[in-house]
Amino acid sequence: MELLSNYINQINSIVWGPAMLALILGTGIYLMLGLKLVPFRKLFYGIKMLWQGRKSTAEGDITPFNALMTSLSATIGTGNIAGVATAIVLGGPGALFWMWCTALVGMATKYAEAVCAVHYRETDEAGNHVGGPMYYIKNGLTKRWAWLGMTFAVFGAIAGFGIGNTVQANSVADVLHSNFGIPTGITGIVLAILVGLVLIGGIQRIGKIASILVPFMGIAYVAGGLVILFLHAAEIPQAFNLIFTHAFTPVSAAGGAAGASVWMAIRYGVARGVFSNEAGLGSAPIAQATAKTNSPVQQGVIAMLETFIDTIIVCTITGLVIIISGAWTGGITGASLSAAAFEQALPNFGGYLVAFGSAIFAFTTLLGWSFYGEKCVQYIFGFKSITPFRLLWVIAIPIGAISNLNFIWLIADTLNALMAIPNLIALLLLSPVVFKLTRDYFRSKA
Repeated sequence: MELLSNYINQINSIVWGPAMLALILGTGIYLMLGLKLVPFRKLFYGIKMLWQGRKSTAEGDITPFNALMTSLSATIGTGNIAGVATAIVLGGPGALFWMWCTALVGMATKYAEAVCAVHYRETDEAGNHVGGPMYYIKNGLTKRWAWLGMTFAVFGAIAGFGIGNTVQANSVADVLHSNFGIPTGITGIVLAILVGLVLIGGIQRIGKIASILVPFMGIAYVAGGLVILFLHAAEIPQAFNLIFTHAFTPVSAAGGAAGASVWMAIRYGVARGVFSNEAGLGSAPIAQATAKTNSPVQQGVIAMLETFIDTIIVCTITGLVIIISGAWTGGITGASLSAAAFEQALPNFGGYLVAFGSAIFAFTTLLGWSFYGEKCVQYIFGFKSITPFRLLWVIAIPIGAISNLNFIWLIADTLNALMAIPNLIALLLLSPVVFKLTRDYFRSKA
């Protein structure tokens, strides 16, 4: 195991090197400028379209609102709780600054992904709408790029078992064991049963469950975090000072926390930012392609809200609570650190909020990512592969719950990068189409 871990660590250091960070941030900046800051200028328009799309009857499988909730169900999860904690421990408070940067430019990336997903989507043999990077590569680029779409599908199918399955099961098992003493194996089995029951109903049932659980738990978690920040308002300026200071200067070792260089702040801030909001990863457009809409641009402005909500709101609250509490120097990490920080800041309640939030978020992420992985497998092997995939997905959950957290994070981190590369290349090549569709749409609205 140690030899395998070292080997994957070497791959991880390469795929998350300077070139990868430049590709992620560079693509987002290029798209943002090419779109003339549409993701910033049309933020409230996106909220308006989301509200109007709650009862859409246009062509598609689920409403635009449910499509957003499905993609949010896959992003608001372990990345917001365990991911932020890990980034701060390994990269220092400055990592949160680089998570913000990734999210801001990631809004443009997420917008472009959704526009391409709807514009190039197809209908499968069961009459369901399918889309995502593999389809906009196949239908938007020439045949010589077909290998790129298959590459994404392969990495996406494998990555799902890391970022969307075992990591989620492991984190929720860890936090429930830490707070309530529940055996990790029991948590894994219960999660597997619940997920299996939902998967029987396909994307429609996933969308309905997500539209109920995501808003409920998201609002509860944010509200709890805001209460903590209100009670410790005097410490917020110092927290921001630490964030901005250590985004550009190293942080020395303190308490149980190791020191962190500026590069570590950037590396873990961007990596965990992508893990959390998935902008550029290519996962969210698989759900966005199922939306009941006749306009790729309308779904694009709705989709970009996901990155804003996930990182700018939820991750920021988690990060500030961790920094204010000082728990990040205590030598613990992951979801347990977030739980300790919330409990320290809000005794007898904070820890339970994180534990409950982790359980709900992980459950919805398991659902959202099951759909992503399923569509990647369907693209590779055909429609008949869906049922075997769902069985494997459910079996992997209890295995992830009892596995080593650090090793799983390492694998998930590595697969994230491998999955993002073909998608980002495709977005750059298809950017002229995205720019034209955007110009034509807003010109017609003028």
